[in-house]
Amino acid sequence: MGMGSINTWRVMPAVWALICAPLAYAGTINAHVTTPDGTPVTAAVITATPVGQGPVAVKSSAKSLMVQEHKQFVPFVLPVQLGTTVEFPNRDPFRHQVYSFAPAKTFELKLYGKSEVSTVTFDKEGVVPLGCNIHDNMLAYIYVVGTPHFSTTNEKGESTIGQLPAGNYVVKVWHPNQKAGQGDAGTLAVTATDTATVSVQLDLKRTRTQTKPGAVDETYN
Repeated sequence: MGMGSINTWRVMPAVWALICAPLAYAGTINAHVTTPDGTPVTAAVITATPVGQGPVAVKSSAKSLMVQEHKQFVPFVLPVQLGTTVEFPNRDPFRHQVYSFAPAKTFELKLYGKSEVSTVTFDKEGVVPLGCNIHDNMLAYIYVVGTPHFSTTNEKGESTIGQLPAGNYVVKVWHPNQKAGQGDAGTLAVTATDTATVSVQLDLKRTRTQTKPGAVDETYN
């Protein structure tokens, strides 16, 4: 057997070990959020933060959208990671003036019209309620979180956070209408191959919500 053959044979076990090595897996958290009577809670934000970890900002220039269309903000609740820039495109044929007085981000976007886009970077954790100086019916929330692991519940009150490294996570739930003192779902242990589940009940208060606009002078083209 020649030297070349011997070298090839010695390399093969190492190559085979790499091919057969297990793939990297990530864990998942499934959440279900309801009111005490079992009604699903839509647009609740679920966050998972590794135990002991402080706020983490985005590593790149991440962007997200809060659209103005048919005199509404879309979506009603927009969770973003700390440091994200949110674009506010106006898709209505008339002007909007978006603002917030929240401690987490106080800003005002001057009047701008159809197909124009304004941007705001959110660099502090917290709740940022949005309004429009021109249309009082418009209301939405940007929820700035210090973790990359978050999601929003659907119409069934269900939400999934995937691609979680194995570890222990502090899980919290937030909704703009929840009563004070709620939202702490506890600590979950997440393994690299399994799915952890959590069920949360939120007692919601009556509060102002975004409504469909009434008759105004503006018309759609």
